[in-house]
Amino acid sequence: MKSMNELVQNFSEQLKEAVQIGEKAVFTKPTSKINNVLITGLGGSGIGGTIVAEVVAQSCSVPLLVNKDYFLPAFVNENTLVIVSSYSGNTEETLQAMNSALEKKAKIVCITSGGQVENLAKQEKLDIILIPSGMPPRSCLGYSLTQLFFVLEGMKLIPSNFRKELDSTIQLLEAEQKNILQEANDLADFFLNKIPVLYISDGYNGVATRFRQQINENSKMLCWHNILPEMNHNELVGWTEKHPELAVLLIRNKTDYSRTQARIEISKKVFSKYTPHLKELWSKGNTQLERTLYLIHLTDFVSCLLADKRKVDATEINIINHLKGELAKI
Repeated sequence: MKSMNELVQNFSEQLKEAVQIGEKAVFTKPTSKINNVLITGLGGSGIGGTIVAEVVAQSCSVPLLVNKDYFLPAFVNENTLVIVSSYSGNTEETLQAMNSALEKKAKIVCITSGGQVENLAKQEKLDIILIPSGMPPRSCLGYSLTQLFFVLEGMKLIPSNFRKELDSTIQLLEAEQKNILQEANDLADFFLNKIPVLYISDGYNGVATRFRQQINENSKMLCWHNILPEMNHNELVGWTEKHPELAVLLIRNKTDYSRTQARIEISKKVFSKYTPHLKELWSKGNTQLERTLYLIHLTDFVSCLLADKRKVDATEINIINHLKGELAKI
């Protein structure tokens, strides 16, 4: 299996392959009008839903929610599109949610590399998109995220301009690769032997969530994040003591709302009173999708480089395997 560094390096190629997969996908027509969408999935399979929900918030014609649990919300019915996202196809929470969606007679589309999700989808004659198998789920975001766009477009819930945006995103990532690696290395040095604290503006929560998860899984470190303006109404009050062990990263976009930008500037002065470790990361790109995937690609590299500097195996997830083993006994 390829190293996590190699898998991250391959992100733009993964996006290209994902587009080819999505273009071949065939969807059956819903028997009832779609009034809402629920994407259900966890971990590396679920984060794509969080990201896509934010990117399409201004273009999706119906409400779109993300579910990361065993259970489905009460509103799910025959007028709901449920997108089941499980890379392995064996995620127990997602499988239970999928069975509930079947009971509720929802329109179901599955995105998986195989496993029980594939078997159940074929048994129930559900729409399914198969993506390449044999990699850690968190390294396959390009595959799963891209298919979500194709499903939403296939159900006529979003316009098709996302394809052009994906093409321009791939071009951006390839053009910026050298700069991305340099900035990622600088950030890895910044976080080394500290606790990362990530702040970002609302609309990009998926970016910070993904970064936190990658630091957890790849770098084997604790981390937290929050969004603005929400954190200005609670967490900011917690900054009252010296915390030299904390390294604060403000993840920013030039398109962030002006009042939020002002909040960030004021908050920076508060943070700087209590930790000497404060840095900013600015996105690049002309669309929200470009900015989002630019930041994700860069911060994925940060997590891998942090793992290297800490001399830990980025692919190892023994504690999660232990958890699954213990659950299997119940």
